[in-house]
Amino acid sequence: MVKPIGAGRDEAAAGRAERAPSVRWALASLSLSMLLSSLGTSIANVGLPTMAQAFDASFQDVQWIVLAYLLAITTLIVSVGRLGDVTGRRRLLLAGIVLFTVASSLCGIAPTLSLLIAARAAQGSSAAIMMALTMAFVGETVPKAKTGGAMGLLAAMSAIGTALGPSLGGILIAGFGWRAIFLVNVPLGILTFCLAHRHLPVDRKAPKTDRAGFDAMGTLLLAVTLAAYALAMTMGRGRFGPLNVALLLSAVLGAGLFVRAEAKAASPLIRLAMFRDSGLSASLAMSALVSTVMMATLVVGPFYLSRALGLDTALVGIVLSVGPLVAALTGVPAGRLADRFGAQRMTIVGLVGLAAGSFILSMMPAMLGVPGYIAPLVVVTAGYALFQTANNTAVMTNIDPDQRGVMSGMLNLSSNLGLITGASAMGAVFALASATSDITTAEPEAVAAGMRITFAVAGVLIVVALAIATGSRAAAIRPSPSGEVS
Repeated sequence: MVKPIGAGRDEAAAGRAERAPSVRWALASLSLSMLLSSLGTSIANVGLPTMAQAFDASFQDVQWIVLAYLLAITTLIVSVGRLGDVTGRRRLLLAGIVLFTVASSLCGIAPTLSLLIAARAAQGSSAAIMMALTMAFVGETVPKAKTGGAMGLLAAMSAIGTALGPSLGGILIAGFGWRAIFLVNVPLGILTFCLAHRHLPVDRKAPKTDRAGFDAMGTLLLAVTLAAYALAMTMGRGRFGPLNVALLLSAVLGAGLFVRAEAKAASPLIRLAMFRDSGLSASLAMSALVSTVMMATLVVGPFYLSRALGLDTALVGIVLSVGPLVAALTGVPAGRLADRFGAQRMTIVGLVGLAAGSFILSMMPAMLGVPGYIAPLVVVTAGYALFQTANNTAVMTNIDPDQRGVMSGMLNLSSNLGLITGASAMGAVFALASATSDITTAEPEAVAAGMRITFAVAGVLIVVALAIATGSRAAAIRPSPSGEVS
């Protein structure tokens, strides 16, 4: 049967009309996945004192409620990204959402601290799946020209989850008890699963002979290495003892064994050859440096606001929420800027904002009070939102489809390692700069001086990131001997 003239155009238009709502709902499911995983990171912190009392445990013991979640994410995020590339991202993401929902309910009914920590580790494992695969799915659901906007939306949802955690957690604990901070994830998880199951694109079926195998040995070595490093950086509250040194040496040994195993693997977890790409290596290095600096705002901020400026706990919480709130508001506009002006250019602009805000904080006198702290913090956070969105867009836009999961995992891993390193390193800088053995009893002048020196160091680290960014950009546009741009 011959179609009338113009029928093809009408069918194409109808197809686009049908796809547009589906893309929006798919992005909604990915956004909820990112929100849940980031909410799980921040919501438990506010409940630690209550849980310590409920289980008659020490503060050091209940800290494992937070640490187990972070360790699970850090050790598994690259591996689950690769697993999604091999087995199918949709089915793995759906499994991750189900596991997160079940683990959240187990956290909420856990009768002992040990079972709660185990359930939190399971929750963190599923959060790693959700974090790694949400960014990987962007390439399958959004046109390339709008990748930046989608990345900005995910960054905004991550920031909203981080900002919402402490306030929502406080309200739930006050009204319903500490178990509510975990049980609130159950209805949200069910909603996320329903949206994802209905609207995410079906995994493409490939012949089994074409599918790369999963690198079990590399996965195990990487997990052990990352766990050893994360424990070395977090145990002892930044004070390195014999156990920290042993763990760090184990991480170095594990890294060497991992590189050797990957060089010999038929289907490696991480293709070592990809690090020859100066742009990718630069993006991962910058992500780690920027996250290290951003951790300074969380390490230094509470002590500066309470000790140097004399704010009570409620006001400290309000001021600290300004940063994530700014990141949430600037995430989507940052993505649109990256789409319009180019991801590499906006990466540099974001780093300039980070450096400017850090150096302003390093020179800010305490007499300017809360406004003197918030104003440069807004500059730092807006710069961070622009950098993160543009940097993620630059990496994920042109990546091969079969590498999106592992690459998303690498980006998340570099950020997590920066946060873990920053908690230890920037905390040590702050304590040393304050010239006191106990920062909780330090004089206001000492804390203010420590804050200024810490952010001066942070500014220097961002300058290093800027040098990496400009060097990478210059390498990308340098003409080759044949006259072509490399």
